[in-house]
Amino acid sequence: MASLTSATAAGLCSFVDASPSPFHVVETVASELAAHGFTAVAETDAWPSEPGRYLVVRGGSIIAWSTERAPDAAFRIVGGHTDSPNLRVKQNPDLDVAGWQMVALEPYGGAWLNSWLDRDLGISGRLGVRDGGSVRDVLVRVDRPILRVPQLAIHLSEDRKGVHLDPQNDVNAIWGVGRSPHSFIGFLADEVGVDPGDVLGWELMTHDLNPAAVVGLSDDLVSSPRLDNQGTCYAGTEALVVAAAQADDCIPVLALFDHEEVGSMSDRGAFSDLMNTVLERIVLSRGGGREEFLRAMAGSIHASGDMAHATHPNYVSRHEPAHRIEVNGGPVLKVNQNLRYATDAAGAAAFALACERADVPLQRYVHRADLPCGSTIGPITASRTGLSTVDVGAAQLAMHSAREVMGAHDVDMYADALAAFLGA
Repeated sequence: MASLTSATAAGLCSFVDASPSPFHVVETVASELAAHGFTAVAETDAWPSEPGRYLVVRGGSIIAWSTERAPDAAFRIVGGHTDSPNLRVKQNPDLDVAGWQMVALEPYGGAWLNSWLDRDLGISGRLGVRDGGSVRDVLVRVDRPILRVPQLAIHLSEDRKGVHLDPQNDVNAIWGVGRSPHSFIGFLADEVGVDPGDVLGWELMTHDLNPAAVVGLSDDLVSSPRLDNQGTCYAGTEALVVAAAQADDCIPVLALFDHEEVGSMSDRGAFSDLMNTVLERIVLSRGGGREEFLRAMAGSIHASGDMAHATHPNYVSRHEPAHRIEVNGGPVLKVNQNLRYATDAAGAAAFALACERADVPLQRYVHRADLPCGSTIGPITASRTGLSTVDVGAAQLAMHSAREVMGAHDVDMYADALAAFLGA
């Protein structure tokens, strides 16, 4: 069976390389969707009543949908998150320590700190810049190796077996020696061409400068930063493009949220009003009322997409023995009896049926009962919206590392499954 989408491993690599921060993820997704006929609408404007393809952005989050083929139907939603664990810049970043010029950093989310040592790091994010009497956002991206968090020499370690990293003291970056002519924020202001005195706020983060790549003896693996969860952002975007042209009995929706890695409790996280507000306004803009919105929600279903743990060949014992998960083995259905994942029988069946329609294999993941299980936006959006929800993903190794790995053939299988779920 031919692939439903145009998703490829090389396409995923290009997507990740273009998207070092959540704000750049949103920009990349919006640009791709605009090329396929999606129109941006602002939350402060009246939304069009005509059927069509639309998207709305709130900071590092984006929701896109199409009503052109089924304007009054229930929703089929693929959700995900735009953020990834990393090292972020503190509010007073400039440090002078033992003759080194340093930038003060702190971990964001569950960053696997050892993986960030001895890497060439760039900077990305956004600046809040004075614009007369108001403030405008300016995206910033420096893809030069300006920062590095150096490892301690093995000869200085107490047992020569490694060091425990203190997130307060041990992850600051060097960026020069002697006295710097620039403050760090002043340097970034110069990079984007604004007056340093006009930079009033910032959300800045480091990123690994080594580009994503298709690797392995048979080119069957993807080595990349931020696969968790840009693997879903890319696959979901490709799926929506197809579903927008083919879904006749539902409104396909892509909802990508910032701040999942730190609990989602922000103005634009999955705990916010963003999902409910957008879905209700889709109904209202078409002339429906509260009753029509509630009926649409009752018939809707949400696939929470996040990456999944492949069985690690060096740590097989850390996995549930009866649930081996393989890279290039197809999408992963994630189930947890204590609701760290939101999947129930109805949701599992809906996604299994989508995989059948897409002609891709389905794997089923269960976390070891004696280890704490991670979570996703699934339980959050399920409780906030009342939507039937299923947690799914693609298999990977080294989750939360600065660099992760997944199967190259899983990229298109994951996107195809999501497209079939959206009604393609």
